[in-house]
Amino acid sequence: MLRRSLIKAATLAAFAGALGFSGVALAADKVSVQLDWVVRGNHAMFFVGKEKGFFAKNDIDLAEIRKGSGSPDAMRLVGNENADFGFGDLPTLAVARSQNVPVVALAAVNQHSPLAIISLAKTVKLTKPADLKGLTIGIHPAGSTYIFFKGFLAANGLTEKDMTLNSVSPPYESYLLLGRVQTVVGYVDAEVPELEAKAGGPGSLSIMMGADHGWKAYGSGLFTSQAMIKDKPEIVARFVKAYSEAFDYVVAHPEEAAEITAKAAPGYADKKDVLLAQINADIASTFTSPDTKEHGLGWMTKTQWEETLKTLTDQGVLKTAPSADDVFTDKFLAKK
Repeated sequence: MLRRSLIKAATLAAFAGALGFSGVALAADKVSVQLDWVVRGNHAMFFVGKEKGFFAKNDIDLAEIRKGSGSPDAMRLVGNENADFGFGDLPTLAVARSQNVPVVALAAVNQHSPLAIISLAKTVKLTKPADLKGLTIGIHPAGSTYIFFKGFLAANGLTEKDMTLNSVSPPYESYLLLGRVQTVVGYVDAEVPELEAKAGGPGSLSIMMGADHGWKAYGSGLFTSQAMIKDKPEIVARFVKAYSEAFDYVVAHPEEAAEITAKAAPGYADKKDVLLAQINADIASTFTSPDTKEHGLGWMTKTQWEETLKTLTDQGVLKTAPSADDVFTDKFLAKK
């Protein structure tokens, strides 16, 4: 593809020269992004990258940002080349690879998993995994939250028989607020800010983080297909460069990032405060790690990926773990 691009550039330049023009601008490469869910704070990099010109500067035309219906669907759509890039839960990506979905992680946005078990503090206080015994748990029976939940139980010597599971659909918070379940599984950088506001503000929720109880895995991140990496590596490189620049900007300017996202995402005009709370939750707890302090935001290591795969295997989520070299690549991330 690189050779074809160079030939295309040379051909156009020669054509322009023959016509007596100079400084002819080549069209930017048009790409699409498939999100895992409705727009959230950790999607801000795509909107900020467009608004602030990071993609345009790297000759990328981000033509579409599509909302999704869960990480597994996002993996399949990108793996089938119905979208060029995707955003979703990286442990779910490992599961998808074990099922021969050809997707590859490009950046770990959440260095630690933002998934947690959540209850209303006035009714149930969660201090240890064993507190879940006998409770009614609201859980979506597919997707990233269920993959996390199965692993969380296994890591802590629990089974689904220790509690009552009720199938729920997003938005999970309504089931909790209405008292239909005693806990839900959700993201601290997604459901929690909105749920906390409705439940009474700071301190109204009891939150048990998976990362504190045996769930040692990356959270969500950027990915693409094997075909994009094989056939269009120069586009992948420029996209990741632009995305990384936008990521740095979001962390440095969270309020502006929330404002840009609220204006750009249809139906989000009045959700700036929720988006800002989601971004700030990630800045406080999941965007950084010792690896990102050394190499930059989004950095991934083979050692951490091997630990993620071991966690998934040990806890029965993966029957056969793919190789770490198959599920991620760091060759497009600029080492700082």
